[in-house]
Amino acid sequence: MSNIEPNVTRDGAVLLNRTALTRRLVAKLKSEEAVVAGIGHTNFDLWASGQRPQNFYMLGSMGLATPIALGVAIAQPQRKVFALDGDGSILMQLGSFGTVASVAPKNLAIIIWDNGAYHITGAQKTLTSSTVDLVEMAKGAGLKQAQWAADEEHFDALVGRAFTEDGPWLIVAKIDQTKPAGVTERDPVKIRLNFMNGLKASA
Repeated sequence: MSNIEPNVTRDGAVLLNRTALTRRLVAKLKSEEAVVAGIGHTNFDLWASGQRPQNFYMLGSMGLATPIALGVAIAQPQRKVFALDGDGSILMQLGSFGTVASVAPKNLAIIIWDNGAYHITGAQKTLTSSTVDLVEMAKGAGLKQAQWAADEEHFDALVGRAFTEDGPWLIVAKIDQTKPAGVTERDPVKIRLNFMNGLKASA
């Protein structure tokens, strides 16, 4: 697609690959952007796409990637912040949509990978596999710049806008259930300290 399609519906979005989209995002990072990735395959693919101290890889705390990214965006308003979340995780923290909309940080973008399943625990279906449309729920919570990614080119265009235009942004991509490209090193203390160093934050 050659231009932004503001009215893409869930049914109009094609099935994409999380690893490929993660690499497309990482390729756009310059140096100082913070990326907070949710549990499981979300952070596995971020890790496999190239480690950097400005990345935070969530281990075990389901649903907290968006709230943590919101905190970083508030604390460091000069820094662009991306949250990478899964549909199962964000369903546990739907209140974060309203909080993000209320605080309205201009430097925050939330990207949600929606495969309609709790993939890492056995692919049990989530509510997005049937009735729940995360973009419509986000808009109802006040996130006006919430859109489905129609395809890879549209995803790139939306991410590009998130880099250059004021947020908050919410981008949701329908993804397949392909396994991630790698597995994150499971050292929570090291991950925390590296991230703090990347943000030049003190304990």
